[in-house]
Amino acid sequence: MGTRELHETLPAAMRDAADEFGLHLARVENRSKHTVRAYMGDVVSLLDHAARDGCAAPGDLDITVLRGWLAARLRDGAARTSQARRAAAARSFTAWAHQQGLAGIDPGTQLASARAHRDLPTVLRSDQAAELVEAPAARAADDPLEIAVELRDRAVLEVLYATGIRVGELCGLDLTDIDDGRRVLRVFGKGAKERTVPYGLPAQRALDAWREHGRPRLSSRGEALFVGVKGGRLQPTVVRRIVSAAAQARGLPHISPHGLRHSAATHLLDGGADLRAVQDLLGHASLSSTQIYTHVSTERLRAAFRQAHPRA
Repeated sequence: MGTRELHETLPAAMRDAADEFGLHLARVENRSKHTVRAYMGDVVSLLDHAARDGCAAPGDLDITVLRGWLAARLRDGAARTSQARRAAAARSFTAWAHQQGLAGIDPGTQLASARAHRDLPTVLRSDQAAELVEAPAARAADDPLEIAVELRDRAVLEVLYATGIRVGELCGLDLTDIDDGRRVLRVFGKGAKERTVPYGLPAQRALDAWREHGRPRLSSRGEALFVGVKGGRLQPTVVRRIVSAAAQARGLPHISPHGLRHSAATHLLDGGADLRAVQDLLGHASLSSTQIYTHVSTERLRAAFRQAHPRA
């Protein structure tokens, strides 16, 4: 059965708790629709498993039920990443239930799960990243609309690489989010958390050219910094096409906007940036999310050693 069907079969106390938890995720924690949908699916699955074990309310859940649920999913062939997410959803739900007085204890504090396997992200070399951001400027254009689009694409690439922001954060930027004097952007990240992100002179020049000569040709209204050819706010799918086309035009490896974010972070650390400074720049809630880039740099160092050292 699907999540909706399982939801309807739950005991009343569990069904009501699941609904309230979903509202909490969306309204209080400001989680994305995708996260709310994934967590709700996991929680309903957990509560269905608990009900089959004789539980009638959130307070009946204990560590044995939680572990039994995860073990059942593992037997179903669940991926490691899915198991990690399920454990996180369970811990989030039991903590919320305890805080709301629906459970006397929080069994989720005893729940451990294997860390999700994380592949090292694909990154460009710094010279390749420079080629990528310059790709739109290499295309000759006579049509005013094409010129405007190329100015936009150049600014998009420069800002993505200069700041390491996510594609959704880039598309959400407004004209008022740029502080030209301090050369920083106001960015709203996951959970609507606001942070200030600096950028360099090349990005400033690209933004100036876009705002002065490009954007007025596409739109004279609205607050969005980056717009499409019809004047509406630029969409993430278009940004992904911009990055992919620029890489293809220069004969570079295929890369996504998130890959450009990986590249920016790696190049910052390679250049000596402090790990916590990079964490703040990227908007990571946990330092562990940023530490993966130290592994990327180490792998590049090992590769260079293996290629160049006579006794490698």
